[in-house]
Parts: sequence; C-alpha cells; structure tokens
Amino acid sequence: MKTYETCRKTFPVFYYKNYTILDTPEELQITYHFEIPGLSAFDPTWRFPKKDPSPLHAEENRTLQKMLFGLGMVELISYWKIACPPKVIVTAGALSDAQIRWWKDLYYLGLGEFFYTNGIEANPEYFMELTSSAASFAGQDIPCPAKEGCLIPIGGGKDSACTIEMLKKSSHTLKTYIINPRGATLETVKAARLSMDDSIHARRTLDARMIQLNKEGYLNGHTPFSALVAFSSLITAYLHGLKYIALSNESSANESTVAGSMVNHQYSKSFKFEQDFHNYEKEFIRSGIHYFSMLRPLSEFQIAKYFAGAAAYHDIFRSCNVGSKQDIWCGHCPKCLFVFLILSPFLSHTRLVEIFGTDMLNDPSMQNDFEKLTGLQDEKPFECVGSRDEVNAAICQTIERMEQDGEALPLLFSWYKEQSIYELSLAHCHDYDIHYDENHLLPAEFLTILKEECYGGTLPC
Repeated sequence: MKTYETCRKTFPVFYYKNYTILDTPEELQITYHFEIPGLSAFDPTWRFPKKDPSPLHAEENRTLQKMLFGLGMVELISYWKIACPPKVIVTAGALSDAQIRWWKDLYYLGLGEFFYTNGIEANPEYFMELTSSAASFAGQDIPCPAKEGCLIPIGGGKDSACTIEMLKKSSHTLKTYIINPRGATLETVKAARLSMDDSIHARRTLDARMIQLNKEGYLNGHTPFSALVAFSSLITAYLHGLKYIALSNESSANESTVAGSMVNHQYSKSFKFEQDFHNYEKEFIRSGIHYFSMLRPLSEFQIAKYFAGAAAYHDIFRSCNVGSKQDIWCGHCPKCLFVFLILSPFLSHTRLVEIFGTDMLNDPSMQNDFEKLTGLQDEKPFECVGSRDEVNAAICQTIERMEQDGEALPLLFSWYKEQSIYELSLAHCHDYDIHYDENHLLPAEFLTILKEECYGGTLPC
C-alpha cells in the first residue's frame, strides 16, 4: 500500500491539460485529459445525448464550455487522489482567485471521508496548490432561454421517486436524468409512468488505468459524486432546454458522519454544497438554470413516510451500493439496514422482509451497524443514511406500533429496549413528524407543492 507522503514526494504535479469534444447533431462526447507525470495519463469520457434537432455547438458557446470545463474539474479529483500531488496545474480553462478558493473548498470537504479513512491529516490550505494558466473561453455567452421544464436526476432509491411523485403535481414538463442506466433507475421511470422517450441517459466511462493503479495499492476512497451529478445535470438541462434541476437531497444529509467533526460522507448532498453550487453557477457560468433539491426541507423520516404511500415503487427501488451491480438489496450492509429501519414505522415487518429478502432485525451480525446508525458509536456508517436522531425516532415509533399490535419484537429491537438510549429517544420520537428545515432553494411554486404533499398546506412554525 502506497502512503500519502511517499506519493506526494514521488509525484508532485497533477495536470488538467485539456479536453476534446466530439460534437454531432445527436450527441456531445467529451474526453478529459489528465496526467500525473511519471505515473500515468488518464482519459475519462462523458457522453450526453442532445435534444433533436439541437442548435447548440460547443466550440461557439462559451456558456457550454464553462460547464464542460467545470465537469472536468470535478472529474479530476478521482484521478488526483491516486497520488494526491501537492500541485495541480490547470491548462484546460481559466480560473479566477475566487474560483480557485471555491474548488479547493469542494475538494477538501468532499474528500473528508477519503482523508479520514486513509489516516491523512490534510491541511485545508496546503493539501493542494491549485493554479490556472489558460486563456479565457472562446465564443459567446448563451444563457438557457427556457422558462419551464424540470430535469429530475434518478438514482434508483426512494428519494428520487418521491420527487417525481411531487412534481407530477406541477405544470412543468418532466424529464428524468440517469448516469449509466441500470435496472432500478430504469424501473423507476417505468413505475412513475413517465415516458422513456423523456428519460435522458448520460454515459460516464472511467479510465481503466485508474482502476489498475487502485489494484496496485495506490490511494483510493470516496469522492464527492453528487458534485458530478450537479455539473453533468446542468449540462443536460442546458442541452435539452430545461429551466430547473430538481435534486432529491434532504436536510438529514447535513449531519456529519463522524460525530464532532466535519467529515461527511454526504457532503456534496448537503445544503452547503447546494448553496455553493447555486452561487457558482450564478456567478461564473450564468446559464439561468435553477438547481435545487425538492426534498431539502424534509428529513429522511418524512421522506420514508411519503414513500410508504407510493406502493408502485416498493418492489423495484434499490439503494444498496454493495448490491448495485446485481441490482439487488444485499441485506447485510448498513445502507440496507438503514432503509429497513427508516421505513419500519410505516410498513409492516412482514412487508419489509419481503422487499429486502431477509429479516435484518433478527440477524445478530447486523448489531454493529445497528449501533452505528443509532449513535451508540461515534462513527456512522460511511453511507448515505439519515441522522442518528431520526433513526432512533423510527425505531421507537416502530416498537410502539408493534407492541400495541401484540407483535413480538425482533432481536435488535429487544436489545435496544434494554439500553438507556431507548428512554431518551422515546421522549422525542415524534419530533420528526413535523420537521421543517428553512434552509432550502425551492422556488415558490415548488414549495407550495411540498406544503400540500407533506404538511397539509401549512408549514409548521
């Protein structure tokens, strides 16, 4: 296994050299060109379908070029982390001092889990020197003229399904966006009864040399994937003439993964990143497209309650990373356990066992993950899971319901009732029934829909 210090000494420079564009009437293909001298060059690609017919041509469109360049600035982090060179030189596009500060903030916070799990003590100022030596972008600034239309990124889990169901109540044209389609993402579109003709599929291809170097023991770990979703969805909305990008990130994503730290597995799903990206787009790209999360005021608990009423998705949704390639719930990871727990107040134990294919609450091997999810250990699982408090609220409400119905408690719930955290959580277990986070970017028309769907038309004080 290579060490952080050794890699930085051996490979002191990373280059974001340029990107090449294959621009056809049907598709925009971008190949990014990165290099760590002495180690390897890397050439990952993205392919975006165009609206037919499309008058947009990248070489004449400065707005589109700035988007494509920005996507490369996110993509590079997957390759930089292989050796963490202390100097990053960007010759693919121009960066102001303000942009450099913005990107370094994203890299540092978005790599918090990577640094933590690799035992790296990275200084936010000195972990990277980022410089740009490129000329300004050519062509004309061409803002998106659209006044309506929503692009909804789909991940295959419960959250994007909830966003779709809410936005069906709007007057907007809805188009779904999927990166590298798989079973659950495509099945979500079908379950929503949306047209597959209105589902836009981008293709991202990693450079095989990165994968090989990871196998050889170079540094590896989590990167801010949702920042890729942000920039790539912006490109897609622009190419297809859509005014809004409606994400499905909730307020629970703001909680740190490691108690008492800024390490957050979900940093690029947090409101801080959402706000930062919104401001970056407005100041440096200026497409006029509005990026926001439809579910931001809600907790995972409230989303689970809403999703429980969307039965069409129950047998097809998936959000297990372990089982993603097989499009299954593995039934043995913390993400599976979290989704099981957060849905447990709203769906019967028998129905949940049917959905997941196993009874995780009677599986003693899930004890460690159970303790992490409830806060009995300081470190939450490094997965996209809800806050500790709402997990405890879900458990307490489920125990209440099961006992009222005369059902025997499963193994993990019986153990939980004997812990002091049970009485502490029980007193507050209905707090999330009326949770509302005021930190959001929902336009007024979408907030009205959220109010009707989740709050009976009136927001809590």
